[in-house]
Amino acid sequence: MTRPRLPSLIALRAFEAVGRTGSVRAAGDELAVSHTVVSRHLQNLQKSLGVVLVRGEGRGVMLTSAGLAFHSQISQAFDIIARATMSARPTPRPTLNIWCIPGIANRLLLSRLPELTGPPRNWEVNMQPTLSHPDLARGEADAEIVYADVVASPGAVMAEALVRPRVFPVASPAYLARYPAISSLEDLSEIALIHEESTAQWGRWFELAGLADLPPLSGQRLWHAHLAIEAARLGQGVALGNDVLVEDDLRSGALVEVISSSVYMETYQLVALKERWSDPAIVALREWLKRVLVGR
Repeated sequence: MTRPRLPSLIALRAFEAVGRTGSVRAAGDELAVSHTVVSRHLQNLQKSLGVVLVRGEGRGVMLTSAGLAFHSQISQAFDIIARATMSARPTPRPTLNIWCIPGIANRLLLSRLPELTGPPRNWEVNMQPTLSHPDLARGEADAEIVYADVVASPGAVMAEALVRPRVFPVASPAYLARYPAISSLEDLSEIALIHEESTAQWGRWFELAGLADLPPLSGQRLWHAHLAIEAARLGQGVALGNDVLVEDDLRSGALVEVISSSVYMETYQLVALKERWSDPAIVALREWLKRVLVGR
């Protein structure tokens, strides 16, 4: 029996990731391609099938009824492929797969990684910096490190809060020498700030700091905390840092706290499956993160 011609496997992967994450951009991060490439795969897949699978919904996307039905079956197919792949491979060295927000991975965890991977464990560690969230139940990762409001622990997932750092504006001494008039929240809100994905984080910070009448915010957007902080180090403006990300820069004098404040926002947390919470690898990861984040 002749098998019908199948759509592109790459396009199917893109569709499966979009349906699972609810975002073209998040799917692109997961697949290590740009969001425009993911959009093109979606368009080609819909054209190939002659069916509308997704539609725009605010800043994200939503599956149509046909898309939901198709996604359910495609997800099962990829699960089968993943299990078959694992069965076919020889038993590897123990590997710990971690998804982690890029800022802390780049600025703190990378330099301390040998403490986790070296003797006596000698583990293989795959650390994927991403803003996407893995499907832990499907084995996409063993654990993830997030910076968010306290994560609820429904169903199969468990989360542990590690540290909730103080958040404050930072800039280089050279930048502050050029703009010495920044002495109040009002002054700070009127300059070009360095943002991550949007102005929302700065907006929330000003609200928590007590500025009621906030003007429209301006400034460049660099998407990730470590890029925003690096731009501040280079004298390009004022970024939001926290006690975890900029401790060394403050100590060395590369960055200076612009205005004294006492604002606390999200919490660094470890998330893993409840059934694996006592696994030696997850226990070791939790203990390492506590040393790095709390005992630093």
